Formats: sequence, C-alpha cells, structure tokens
Amino acid sequence: MRLPWRVLTPHTAPVRRASSVPAGMLGFVPACSTTDAQSVEQLQDFVTRARRLFAITGAGLSTESGIPDYRSEGVGLYARTDRRPMQHAEFVRSAKSRQRYWARNFVGWPQFSSHLPNSAHKVLQRWEDGGKLHWLVTQNVDALHSKAGQKRLTELHGCAHRVVCLGCGAISAREDLQRRFLSLNPDWTAQAAAVAPDGDVFLEDEQVLHFRVPSCEDCGGILKPEVTFFGDTVNKATVQFVHDRLAESDAVLVVGSSLQVYSGYRFLLAASDRRMPVAILNIGATRADHLAELKVSGRCGEVLSVIQPL
Repeated sequence: MRLPWRVLTPHTAPVRRASSVPAGMLGFVPACSTTDAQSVEQLQDFVTRARRLFAITGAGLSTESGIPDYRSEGVGLYARTDRRPMQHAEFVRSAKSRQRYWARNFVGWPQFSSHLPNSAHKVLQRWEDGGKLHWLVTQNVDALHSKAGQKRLTELHGCAHRVVCLGCGAISAREDLQRRFLSLNPDWTAQAAAVAPDGDVFLEDEQVLHFRVPSCEDCGGILKPEVTFFGDTVNKATVQFVHDRLAESDAVLVVGSSLQVYSGYRFLLAASDRRMPVAILNIGATRADHLAELKVSGRCGEVLSVIQPL
C-alpha cells in the first residue's frame, strides 16, 4: 500500500551543507529552505530499498549548472520575461521564424554548449556504475547527463547538441552547424540580452534580418534541433521504450522536475498503476505530489550528494 507522501517538518533539525551550486549559478536556482535531516533520512531509506531504480530528471537539475528553466518561481523564464519558447508548428511553417530561432541559437551556442555537469549529474552516474540506477529518463536537452558519463539514458525530448533534417532525417552535430553558420555569416554580429533555457538568446527582429541559415547538405531540407519543441509530441517508439524500462524497475525517483509536461508525467501515472513506490526531490510543488510516498524539497546536488546507493 502506498504511504502518504511526507514533507519536511519544522521541528526537525536542518541539514547544513556547503552549497552544491557555484555562486555565479545561483541566479537560476529558486529560493529554497535548507532540507531537514528527517527528509534526507527518508530518502536514504527509499534509495536503499530500491534495487532497480528508475529516475526522471528535469530542468531543476540543470539550473545548478547555470542553465535557466521555464517554470521556477521568481527565476524561471516565464517569471522573468513575457517571452515564450518556439512552437513546433511555427518553426515548420515560417522561414522567418526559423531565421530568428537559428540566429538566436547561433549567438547562445558557445555559452550553452560549454555548461558542465553538476554534483547531482555525477551522483546519478555513479549510481548507474554501482548498479543501483536501472534507467534514467531526462526531459532536459542539454546533454549534461551524457557529459557526466550516463549510459543507461533516454533523452525524452531529444538533445540540442544534435541537428535533424526534416526532409531526409539525417542527424548531424550541432557543433558542425555552428561552423557553417560562421562561414555563411562572417560579418554578422549581434548583442544578446539574456540566455534562454534551450540554448538560444533574446534578439530583436531587426537584428536577425540578414542572418543566413543553411539547408541540409544531403537533400536541401530544413534543419531543426533534434529536440521536441512545444506543441510537438515525443516519438511513440521512444515512449514505449521508456515504458519497458519502467516495467523492469522497482521504484521511481523524480529529480528536479515539476512534471507539468505530460510527456514526463505519464510515467508517474504508469508507476502508480503498477503500485511502484515514488519519491520526488524538487524545489516547489509538482504535478505528481499526490502519487509520491516521499516528497523532499531541496537542491538536487546538495541532497543527492549525501545519499549512499547501498
């Protein structure tokens, strides 16, 4: 039987540790009280009991590497600006929208691609090496789990480090496309206002008027980041693959995700149907709080760093 989910209690002594977030990255991490010792102990017990752990990670993991997210209270894109991410339909139908998107992405790429895994990414990779973590599904497109060495990994929404041709389906490296951008636009410059969550920056329309966008070298088709834009759906084969990995697991741990997007939330519903124990580590409420036996509020790196995969 699923136990009622538990949150930190005011009377429990807090666990005080050095911050897992470098000072320069804190601007993208929402405010959070220090996690209490009892919650950490309960999470340790949860991880200890799991033999084939299934993890789902989200943007709250990557904010600790300096990548902003969309929904965090006070610091997410939606809270800071009136900007909204590119919609799939708009990208496909409008050459002008693609020009604007790729110009912004071109300017933001050097910074976005340079981000490094944080302590939470490294912990999860060690859990995989030790046999504790059966599979990890990330909703992030930043390749930080891959950079950390994660192998048993599904990038549910794709990866911004890859580019796909909408005509022939060819996959290429985003770094290669950056070189093509530089070749086509040797004299083009633009000043960025701020970095967005998916690697692009904010530019005014007049700044991108003369930016040139290459086509697929194989077929001349439209090039798109190999990511699931808003309004698009995740490949059915990928969804089924993840359901199969979930069926092989015995517990679910959510790390740094509000699960507001159905593509990730569906796996919590499936876990509930299977009566699998669920724990959630996140700052703020999530869509699946009612499905969890344990809810811990805290920074991902700080909390996971003290959990032992026994």
